[in-house]
Amino acid sequence: MSKPDIHADDYALTMNTSKDMLECMRAGRLDSISVVPNMGCFEECMELFYREIPQLPFLPLMSVHLDFVEGRSLAGREHTPDLTKPDSDLMGLGWGGLFAASYLPQKRKKVKAQLKCEIKAQLAKAQGAIRESMKIAAENGVPCGQKGLRIDSHQHAHMIPVVWEAVLEVVREEGYALEYIRNSKEVLGVFLTDMSLYKTYRPVNFVKNRLLSLYSHKADRFCKENGMKQMYLWGLVMSGRMDKERIEKLYGKMKRKAERDGRTLEILFHPGITLPEEVTPEIAKEAAADFYLRKDRHVEKEAVLRVEW
Repeated sequence: MSKPDIHADDYALTMNTSKDMLECMRAGRLDSISVVPNMGCFEECMELFYREIPQLPFLPLMSVHLDFVEGRSLAGREHTPDLTKPDSDLMGLGWGGLFAASYLPQKRKKVKAQLKCEIKAQLAKAQGAIRESMKIAAENGVPCGQKGLRIDSHQHAHMIPVVWEAVLEVVREEGYALEYIRNSKEVLGVFLTDMSLYKTYRPVNFVKNRLLSLYSHKADRFCKENGMKQMYLWGLVMSGRMDKERIEKLYGKMKRKAERDGRTLEILFHPGITLPEEVTPEIAKEAAADFYLRKDRHVEKEAVLRVEW
């Protein structure tokens, strides 16, 4: 297997998050990134990115980080009333609400229609910025391997059945050339091979791993039917603390598992650090307290910059 895809989520979540990720990009340490399109700082973060592109060793592959759990509705509350908070364009249905809507026939159709409006708006905004980035890279002789649309999502919400259907319908209806969609499929067994690490994992992340695994089969089928390489993701069980020490203990096993199964390996980091003053109503309070503002968030940036693959 070739070198894994070292990926960072959440560019344009906040300005400081974006600056931290740019430091990793300047060092040539990120193969791909995801761009959040529905935060108020999006334009400012992208302008910063455009200015940096001529100095980058290469332009990372760029995915649209669809966001239905934080930020604001780009389609507008009039088109997404069930996805947003009352009397606000802030996203409000959340992961649990999207999950429930997938299994409530009376709600599924309505929510899917609203999701499609929002997906169209987010894809258009982000993909416009990605195309501009590719143009700047080409004009300045910065290598870029991207050709078409790449998709993943905040908190892996695109794996939820109703969201998955809405995403693929929009891609088809809008005529996008889709070259990648994340399959949040993470091998659980590798994490159980080293007993010394058991107490370092958060139990809730095992729940995420198992739940997303249930939905991974449809992604495998889609990729196979459309000539896309099947993949494994690494970044769920250790989400929030993808540190150098544990990565180096498990990397050989994870790599060999991907090689045996003929899959690419995407290693997911969140190397950007959010500052307390950047926590606006667009960011969920629970996510800020439990994830974005954790004191150990710096370990993911250090791992990106220091781990040798």
